[in-house]
Amino acid sequence: MNLIVDIGNTQVKFAVFDESLLIEKIAIDPEQAVESLQNILQTYPNLSKGIISSTAEISASLYKMLSENLHLVKFSHQSILNFTNAYKTPETLGLDRIALVAAAAELFPNQNVLVIDAGSCITYDFIDKDSVYQGGAISPGLQMRFKAMHSFTGKLPLLKKTTQPNHYVGKSTHEAMHIGVYKSICYEIDAYIEDYLTDYEDLTVVLTGGDYYLLSASIKNSIFATSNFLLKGLNKILQLNSN
Repeated sequence: MNLIVDIGNTQVKFAVFDESLLIEKIAIDPEQAVESLQNILQTYPNLSKGIISSTAEISASLYKMLSENLHLVKFSHQSILNFTNAYKTPETLGLDRIALVAAAAELFPNQNVLVIDAGSCITYDFIDKDSVYQGGAISPGLQMRFKAMHSFTGKLPLLKKTTQPNHYVGKSTHEAMHIGVYKSICYEIDAYIEDYLTDYEDLTVVLTGGDYYLLSASIKNSIFATSNFLLKGLNKILQLNSN
């Protein structure tokens, strides 16, 4: 059995896989990670392999427990992948984006796939039907846009993410800011999809990431919405690099 550890800026996610089947997923605050890992190891004594993807610093105690109990695979730009990387600067490509493309190659073989990850940033990653990763785009995510309006103006408040507004005219400053952020992102996503559809009529679009559930209902184009895409990609990379 495999353990996937995804360490983000605000949460640590653990995912237990039995081969390619996701058994359990846990998302907790970083300070609870060691205790949560202890419980996972006790619950699943057959765990033998693990992989870590991190956008934040890994605590020494967490890494020590992982390395003592599992055969850890180091995920890097030199890892074996299930696709060809045509990015001009592959060493600068985020490991999270690599994992997303690995999931696309595994779950949608021989298809043109656009993966949209709605997280701190919104990333767009395209892999063609020949399993060649061509690149993509990066733009600010929901909370980043709220923070930008607050930080670069004198009077606009700092708002938090909430439900998608169901209208397009704001009757207050708070409403106007929420509408401006949410609508601009949805319009952006739909416009990117339309650009790709111009060249790839048989395009498959996957929307994932922490904010996917806030956006999916307002995307006009047909999409697959899922929360576990990154974890499945990391598990695939673990399988490829663990022998």
